[in-house]
Amino acid sequence: MKISVLTVCWNSAATIRHTLDSFFVQDHGDKELVIIDGGSSDETLAIVRSYPQDRIQLVSEPDSGMYDALNKGLHLYTGDGVGVLNSDDCFHDDMVLRRIAAGLEHADIVHGDLDFVEDHLSKRVIRRWRAAPKPAKGFRTGWMPAHPTFYVRRKVAEAVGAFDLRLKVASDYDWMLRAVEVHGFESVATNHVLVDMMIGGASTRSLASHLGHNLEALRSRRRWLGSGPFDYALVAKPARKLRQFLLTPRNKSPV
Repeated sequence: MKISVLTVCWNSAATIRHTLDSFFVQDHGDKELVIIDGGSSDETLAIVRSYPQDRIQLVSEPDSGMYDALNKGLHLYTGDGVGVLNSDDCFHDDMVLRRIAAGLEHADIVHGDLDFVEDHLSKRVIRRWRAAPKPAKGFRTGWMPAHPTFYVRRKVAEAVGAFDLRLKVASDYDWMLRAVEVHGFESVATNHVLVDMMIGGASTRSLASHLGHNLEALRSRRRWLGSGPFDYALVAKPARKLRQFLLTPRNKSPV
C-alpha cells in the first residue's frame, strides 16, 4: 500500500529538515512526500531539493493558507492512503508508515497517539495525546482523533472532498468529522505514538487559539450533526485536552 504524506510549508527552514529526515528514515518503502510550499523566501526550497527527489512532489506558489495548500495536495497525491505531516513536526520513529499501512489494510481510517514536544532536539514532552476508539456518539462526546496522526484510504479522501476554507483553525476537525460522522467510514486507533508535534501550532499556541478552535468546532457540529447553540462537546472536548496535560509527567524525557 502506497502512503502519501502531505506537508505544507512556508519559510520553514528552521524545522523542515527534522520533518524530511523523519520521512526518509521510514522503513515502509512504498511512500511519497507531497510538499506544498507557499512561496518561501528563506532556505526552505533549497533544503527540500537537497533530498532524493524521486520520493518528493514539490509545488511552490502563493496560497491562501494551510487549508488551501492541503486542498492542492489532495489533488496531487498518488498513494492508496494519505495523511498530513506539518513542516515543524516529525514521525515518532522509523516504523510509523508501516503501522499506518497495516492499519489501512483493515480499516478506512487509522489514527494514533501523539506527543507534543518542546523541540525536536530535546524531545521534552509537554503533553501526551492518547488515541481512543470512537465512542458510540463520536464527536458529540468531545472525542476527536489527532489530525497529524489521521490517515485515510483514497476512497475516504475522495468522498470527504476539500477542506472548508471558511474555517480558519478547525477545518481539519471539520474534515475528520465529515469522514467519521457524515460518511460513516470505519476508524481504528493504534496504541503507538505516531507523531512528535512541536507545541505552538495555529490551534494550540494560546488560550485565544484554543477558544477559536472550540468555537469553530462547534460551528462544524452545528452544521453536520445538528447541535444547538451550545452542546456537550463544547465542554467535554477541552476537558479531554486538559486531562492530557494532567497525565503528562513533568520534567521527564520521553522514553
